[in-house]
This record gives sequence, structure tokens and C-alpha cells, in this order.
Amino acid sequence: MGRGGDGGFPPEATEVVPPPAAATGEELEEEESINQKRKKSMMATDFFWSESDEPHATRRKQILAAHPEIRELFGPDPWALPQASESIVAVVLLQTWTATYMQEVSWPVLLAVSYCFGAILNHNLFLAIHELSHNLAFSTPIYNRFLGLFANLPVSIPMSITFQKYHLEHHRFQGVEGFDMDIPSYAEGRVVTNIVMKVLWVICQLFFYALRPLFLNPKTPGLWEASNFIVQLGFDAVLVYFSGWKALVYLVLSTFLGGGMHPVAGHFIAEHYVFMKGQETYSYYGPLNLLTWNVGYHVEHHDFPRVPGCKLYRVRQIAPEFYDHLAFHTSWTHVIYKYITDPSVGPFSRTMRKPKIIPKSD
Repeated sequence: MGRGGDGGFPPEATEVVPPPAAATGEELEEEESINQKRKKSMMATDFFWSESDEPHATRRKQILAAHPEIRELFGPDPWALPQASESIVAVVLLQTWTATYMQEVSWPVLLAVSYCFGAILNHNLFLAIHELSHNLAFSTPIYNRFLGLFANLPVSIPMSITFQKYHLEHHRFQGVEGFDMDIPSYAEGRVVTNIVMKVLWVICQLFFYALRPLFLNPKTPGLWEASNFIVQLGFDAVLVYFSGWKALVYLVLSTFLGGGMHPVAGHFIAEHYVFMKGQETYSYYGPLNLLTWNVGYHVEHHDFPRVPGCKLYRVRQIAPEFYDHLAFHTSWTHVIYKYITDPSVGPFSRTMRKPKIIPKSD
């Protein structure tokens, strides 16, 4: 993680101390026990509660007051639209074509291809659906939904319509208890308290991400959800009929592995887990943005959800004084490693706030 131009957190003051006298074995064991207890006690047992509103609405007003030209970046880009649509179509066709060849390969090869290749393609489509949830491909919302249904096909699990509902609430009610389903549940926080459980949680985080809203904030499915389910079920059935079960297993594994212990999935943790007290959203500036619709520009995205991913870098260029002082990530892989190994970071490392009003919900 970096912080502006200093490459990290401010260095702490140091002092020279004399070397300690040699300790006995019992003293070393006692010291190690104390250190282990201290490390365990560092993990939060509750969320970071905030009495202030989510920060991005205020930042948006301030940035637009200083740089009104950012409004020119809003909405679908007619020049980028053909590239975005063609990119989604190309990835869907490539992933589907790859799946049709999996019936003839061994299980170890299928697993390796799923992790090294398929996971990247399916996560790219997952983040394309994220882009479409903000209606950033077409000005007409229904066209974005149709393209989202198409992008959903290789993901193999119907999620594009449901994702949009919960994701827009994540923006509108960031950190609000009971409404922001991006935040882990209390059950997750109480169970995931050590390295082993963190590893299991990271591997399965896509399941938590998908199932958490259904338990904590269920919504009545409508016609679009039914359409998503029917289209996806039909695609999966046709794929199995013509290419065998291994083709579908490949797609499911690609989705599962790409959302777990995989570099491209590091953004799930990097975006809002508190690595620096007082900051609840973080950007990632690194090469994986090229494969993930620039989702790493996450502070910029929450400041301006109506700016397409292909233009988010320009927000920071136009208004550097609002971004250069913020902490940021340079490696999603290191984020995952730090989350697992740092005893002070866990599911409770999120900023939460009480709802001030009860918003209308489906």
C-alpha cells in the first residue's frame, strides 16, 4: 500500500536501545506466549462505527465545485460503447468455446485451465456486469440489462439482475447497517478469527458475497430475475447437452476460483477493508485494472458512479488534490496476503453506520 508520494505510512520515531541480556528458555516461551496473546487481542471484535454519513457524496460536491468539467465524463461513452460491447461479446464467445473443449481433458488440466485462464475471463465478465449495473454501456437502462444477461452466461449462475439491486444500495447506503450487503455479517466476524479460517473465508468469499444478501436483506424476485434464471438455465442445459458436464464444471470452477484465492479477486478486500484508520474506501493502481474494467479506481468510482471505468483515471488526473493524499493499494495479491496474515485485519475491519432513515426497498 502507498500513501500519496511517500510510498507507505509515515515512519515512526525510533530510538537506540541497548541489547537485552540473554533470556532463559522459560522466559522466551513466556514472552512468545505474551506476544501471541497480544496479536490475538489486536483483531477487532466489532466494526468501526461511524456517526458521519458516507464520505463520497460530500467529496462529489467538493470535487465538482472545484472541477465542474468532470461532468463531461458522465454517462455512456458513444466512442467506447462499441469497444465495450465487442469486448463482452468476445469474452463470452471465447469462454464458451473454451468450455466446449473441456470434455476431452483430464481433471487436473481442467482445474489448471479454470484457475489460470477461465477465472480471469469470468471475473472480467463479473465486472462487466458491475459496469452495466450502473447503465454505463447504453443510455437506455433496458439495453444494459439485456447485455448483462448475455455477459452472465459463462458465469453459469444467474446473478446480473440481483447484483444490480444490491450493488446500487451499496453505493447509496455505503456502510449502513442492514442495507450495505457488501459488509460481512456478525456471524462471519465471530467465526473468522484466525489464519486458517481466513484462508477458508477467502477461498469461499464469493459464496458469502452471493448468499449474504439473501439471508440479511432478502428481496422479492421479479420478472427480470425470473428471466435471468430461465436464460441462464437454458444456456447451461444446452451447454451440457452438446458439450458434456465437464464444460459446465469448467465454467462453475472459473467463477468460483476467480472469486476466491486469486489475484483478480483481491479487489473484494482491497476496496473497503480498513487498512488505514479513518479511510473506508481504497483505490488500486496496478496492471490488473486492464483486465477488470478499471474497478481498482474505487475511490474515484464511488465519488462518481456515473463515470465509465474507461474514464475513471481521468478523474484523478483532473482533481489530483482530492486523491494524492489518500492511501492506495498497488497489489491485490499482497492485499489478500495481508488480510490473511495480519492479526489486526478481519471481517470486522469495515466501517459501519446506523441508518438515519429507513429507505424504501423491494
